[in-house]
Amino acid sequence: MRITEDGLLEGARYIASPNCDARPVNARIELIVIHNISLPPGEFGGPGIVELFLNRLDRAAHAYFAGIAQLRVSAHFLLRRDGEIIQFVPCTQRAWHAGVSLWCGRERCNDFSVGIELEGADDIPFADVQYAQLVSLIAAIKVRYPIADIAGHSDIAPGRKTDPGAAFDWGRIK
Repeated sequence: MRITEDGLLEGARYIASPNCDARPVNARIELIVIHNISLPPGEFGGPGIVELFLNRLDRAAHAYFAGIAQLRVSAHFLLRRDGEIIQFVPCTQRAWHAGVSLWCGRERCNDFSVGIELEGADDIPFADVQYAQLVSLIAAIKVRYPIADIAGHSDIAPGRKTDPGAAFDWGRIK
């Protein structure tokens, strides 16, 4: 895997999310944030995640969607259960994945991080192929950017977020 100068992962499917903007001037990408997501919760393989990141989530498609369809969120990458990688935001731009966040005394983690969503849930084991793809993706990001840390969403937003959750095996990526 290779990240281009434009911040795109070669070979990944790219679907541009409108939920991004420019990083602050002179922002250095130094953090990778790992998340999990499934829409509806605990269900995999459907279009919900993509539709959410494109602001096209159908409120009527599932009862859960009515409460989140108004959100404007994204991530740089989504790793599907089958290992497919979809990129929504170039790494050179700020994806809206972290929300109110703090890491090592620095607020606004979106400014200096890359967000990776794993299709999954806190309490459901992730697929072996997801770990394999995640390890390769992290390596590619580290070649392109001066990554100092890898954290979970729960680490940068404790008390507010729980992902990637207890089922995530940190030992498989570090």
